[in-house]
Amino acid sequence: MRAEEFLHVVLGLPEVTEREAFSNMTGFRVCDKGFCYLDEGEGIVMLKATREEQVALVAEDPATFSPSWASGRFAWVQVKLATVDPEELTELVTEAWRLSAPKRLTNALRT
Repeated sequence: MRAEEFLHVVLGLPEVTEREAFSNMTGFRVCDKGFCYLDEGEGIVMLKATREEQVALVAEDPATFSPSWASGRFAWVQVKLATVDPEELTELVTEAWRLSAPKRLTNALRT
């Protein structure tokens, strides 16, 4: 997946804002809560996930997914854009958004 395709997916979600983050990363937020970051130069995305999902993704495909950090009930997973399946990344971005979005938005996305 190219960075442009990723941007189309993430910016297509309701009420997503984009802003500079740390290092060379661009942060994406919903209602001022971060849920993913893009490092276009490195071709990687960091996504919010559950701890269980982070472990499962890394076990499934360690060439594409790697653990980033974990805090509380959430963990972050690093994803290589060059090797990730576009449909899977779309699902993962949407799930990361759901983990941060208020219920009114997640309910609206279902309809």
